[in-house]
Amino acid sequence: MLSTHYSSDTSIIECGCDEAGRGCLAGPVVAAAVILPPDYKNERINDSKQLSQKLREELRAEIERDAVAYAVSFVSEKEIDEMNILYASLTGMNRAVQQLTTTPQLLLIDGNRFQNKTGIPFHCIVKGDATYLSIAAASILAKTYRDEFMVKLDAEYPVYQWKKNMGYPTPEHQQAVIEHGLSPYHRRSFHLKRLTEPTLF
Repeated sequence: MLSTHYSSDTSIIECGCDEAGRGCLAGPVVAAAVILPPDYKNERINDSKQLSQKLREELRAEIERDAVAYAVSFVSEKEIDEMNILYASLTGMNRAVQQLTTTPQLLLIDGNRFQNKTGIPFHCIVKGDATYLSIAAASILAKTYRDEFMVKLDAEYPVYQWKKNMGYPTPEHQQAVIEHGLSPYHRRSFHLKRLTEPTLF
C-alpha cells in the first residue's frame, strides 16, 4: 500500500505532482497536482502505468471527488519545441500547482529534478508515483486527461492511430509519419525527420 504522507507532521498540506506524455512524438505533456486528505485511503490507487485504462478512469472520478484540491495543466507541443521536453514537464507541474484552489505547504515531485517557480518547499522522489498516494493520484489524472485529449485529436488525424497509441512512438505511428508526414500536433524538436530514412526500419 502506498504511503499517505511524506512528513511526520500530518497537519502539513502535501501536494503530489506528476506528468504524462514525456516520451510521445505528438501532443502535449500533461501535468497534475493533487492534495488528498491527510488520512485518505484508497488501496486501488497506484502508479498509473500499472493500472488498466478502465481502472484509471474509475479512479479519476474518485480522486476528483475526494481530493481537497486538484489541478491539471497542458503544455502544448509548440511550447515543448520552444523549451524542450524536460522544462515543459516541469513547467506543467508548476502551472498545475499554481492553479490549485488550496495552497499546499509541501510539494512531492515525481522524479529527480524540479525547477520550482511556486515558492513552496518541495522534495523530488524517484518512482514517487509508486511510493506516495498523492503522486500516484496525480499520475492518474495526468494520464487520463492526456489520453482523453489524444482521442479527440485522433478524430482529426486518424491516420496516426492516436486513439490506440496516444502519441507514443509505436511502429505503426512511426510508419504513418513516414507515409503521411507530420501533423500540426507533432513535436518538431523530437527529430522526426529521421523517420523519413528507411534505414531506421
